Amino acid sequence: MRFLPSVRPLLCLTLPIVLAACTSKNLEGVQTFTFKAGDHREGRLVYDETPPAGGAHSSSWQNCGVYPSPLYDEYAVHSLEHGAVWITYQPTLSAADVETLAGLAEGRTHVLVSPHSGQESAIVLTAWGFQLPVSEVGDSRIQAFVDRYEQGPTTPERGAACSGGYAGTR
Repeated sequence: MRFLPSVRPLLCLTLPIVLAACTSKNLEGVQTFTFKAGDHREGRLVYDETPPAGGAHSSSWQNCGVYPSPLYDEYAVHSLEHGAVWITYQPTLSAADVETLAGLAEGRTHVLVSPHSGQESAIVLTAWGFQLPVSEVGDSRIQAFVDRYEQGPTTPERGAACSGGYAGTR
């Protein structure tokens, strides 16, 4: 069943039956991974994904917010464990597009935004065990990903802080 984008949310909220299209757990293009939580290690780590979507990490987390420089993966991964969504972008992304992504962090407690060298897609959204590569800031899945995974139900340490940690960059 397909709905026009402007009609679907209204139908999902007003119909007394549960529609599969409204409750789908799948967000097109999201890749999933399985990681053990609580694996704290010191020093630089090597990850299979760029940017990493979970796994071993620093014992300190990255403060959530918007950063103009790349972050250490090890701190950001700990923030993912706390329920953060990490929005990364290629350093060549336009200033206007970066500003749009930064706006996604406004009013949110568990969102990181930073450039990340080496990623294949222009923009990558990452939560603990989930990742969505997208090619442009106008992709509607960006907001849907943030809404679904920030402090989402699969967060290993849901409710843990995303402030009071590490605030530096590389």
